[in-house]
Amino acid sequence: MKREFTGRHMTAVLVGGFGIVVAVNLYMASLATAGFGGVVVKNSYVASQKFNTWLEAAREQESLGWSASVERGADGRLLVLTQGVPAGATVSAELRRPLGDAETTGLDFEAAGEGVFVSTDPLAEGRWIVRVAIENADRQWVDESRVE
Repeated sequence: MKREFTGRHMTAVLVGGFGIVVAVNLYMASLATAGFGGVVVKNSYVASQKFNTWLEAAREQESLGWSASVERGADGRLLVLTQGVPAGATVSAELRRPLGDAETTGLDFEAAGEGVFVSTDPLAEGRWIVRVAIENADRQWVDESRVE
């Protein structure tokens, strides 16, 4: 027995097909927004007005000639290895997870030899984006790196 394909059947096919596409897109969008705690400025126009100031600060920072690298020690504490940084400088770090829950933490460091700073507390396992700040007198140097 053959059944006739009517307009109602075609409507059901179209509504069902597009319904599946919309449902999958909504599901994927919810996963994308829930799993990424990315950095977003509150007001992009205001941030664009500060761009030249940020460039000038970057040039001043570069003229200091300081550099640093970050690594995780065997005991879980972070090591900041610096070059060109004067004695008496202080080091601090703000850390955030690159993906997943928007977890953030801060670390303080103590000098552990010439050009070496060690965090006072260990860092939780996993991937982190580390924003290191080195300060000496009225000069500041900031850089970001990844630690796993």
